Amino acid sequence: MFRKLAGVAHAAFAVAMSAALLGAGAGAAQADPAPPVLGGGSGIVIDNEFECTLTTIGHDNAGRLVGLTAGHCGDPGAQVYAEVARNYGVIGKFVYSNHELDYAVIEFQPGRVIPVNRIGNVAITNLGAPPQFPMIVCKEGRTTGNTCGLTWGDVFGTNYETWTQMCVVEGDSGAPVVVGSTLVGMVNAYLALACFGPEVGTNMTAIMDDINARGGTGAGYRPI
Repeated sequence: MFRKLAGVAHAAFAVAMSAALLGAGAGAAQADPAPPVLGGGSGIVIDNEFECTLTTIGHDNAGRLVGLTAGHCGDPGAQVYAEVARNYGVIGKFVYSNHELDYAVIEFQPGRVIPVNRIGNVAITNLGAPPQFPMIVCKEGRTTGNTCGLTWGDVFGTNYETWTQMCVVEGDSGAPVVVGSTLVGMVNAYLALACFGPEVGTNMTAIMDDINARGGTGAGYRPI
């Protein structure tokens, strides 16, 4: 069976938020914290409930700052926090979620995110076609970090999926899959056993074809 990879947010976030609220107004005034740095491979928290990984961040053809992640991580209206700075507050929201292709579009609030094209060992400079057997692909996930593996390809001929032998577990949903610095897909699930069964993800070609055909937020997307 396929195991989707959204993680469950830690209860410590709620405790931290409560402490921050209780301390509001006490003591000397402090400068506003800097916006969190976010890029493909960053951890995100959705509705204070689920943890996933941002696939990529950039601009659409209307100049909006947008990003992608797995569709099962949230539905339109879901609020997004940066895992590295949860107390900073909401930085964006889901505006579209496609559960068939399992991808979602996030629109970020201007000024509340510092977008970058490199997180950990993965840099994203452009978008590309699906990898083919026996290419080696890599990913950067908020749970398992940087892992690489052999590409099996589109095993069932779906025209939107690619199977690989990368290690992924819960929380890695949405992690960028790259060949060099070319983004070719995202992590969505694994088959049977984490870090043993094949990883299954959606190709960027299929995602961008769908986004551009739909129009609106995300259309014409290009990475930072």
